[in-house]
Amino acid sequence: MIRISPTTGLNLFKNCQRCFWLHYNKKLARPRGIFPSLPIGMDTVIKEYFDKYRGKLPPELTGRIDGILMPDTALMDKWRNWRTGLEYYDKELDAVLFGALDDCLVDAGCYIPLDYKTKGSLPSNNEAEKYYQTQLDSYALLLNSNGYKTKDSAYIVYYSPQKIERDGLVRFNINPFRLETSLERIKNTFSDAVNLLKGNIPRQNQDCEYCNWFNRMADCKFKEIPRDLFEA
Repeated sequence: MIRISPTTGLNLFKNCQRCFWLHYNKKLARPRGIFPSLPIGMDTVIKEYFDKYRGKLPPELTGRIDGILMPDTALMDKWRNWRTGLEYYDKELDAVLFGALDDCLVDAGCYIPLDYKTKGSLPSNNEAEKYYQTQLDSYALLLNSNGYKTKDSAYIVYYSPQKIERDGLVRFNINPFRLETSLERIKNTFSDAVNLLKGNIPRQNQDCEYCNWFNRMADCKFKEIPRDLFEA
């Protein structure tokens, strides 16, 4: 059975189909440098902060987003863990989409995915849609397919540093963005991704820096790398 996540799976599929195929079918992940720990630390702190406002909203978001934070802390903890999070199973494809939500809003009986991101500067108007549409579509599908009625919308909340105040306290700009979600769109993306994995390796993507790097390695005649990965 194929198991795909929205972040390392479908986002990679949208970015480069060849890298996606290699990642899942050959276990050849893209090269990665040192992973910054600050965003992970911020993510933990924000989750703990949001948990203090279960059943309502943090004051800085009141009146800026719909609904309230899902009151059930235990269930939210379960959804936040990729091992116990929500899953969508497509019987025809025999494939699973799984993911872990940052948070979830409830508004008039509907569930709205909420994701928070840290960023070094103020985001542009189309940045949330450009980079996170697939991720939020996925979360909406995960909720909906498990019996939680969704509202065709989701939120990205950006935290970007504004200034350092006395005693080292950092003040953040907080910018929520509402995105329209589509269950049909993400189902089609998921189906396309799974079917790609069942086929032959895609051709090299000339716009992908990783494909170009991989190709340069072949030109240098690194014999331990299978040639058929370069010649497809």
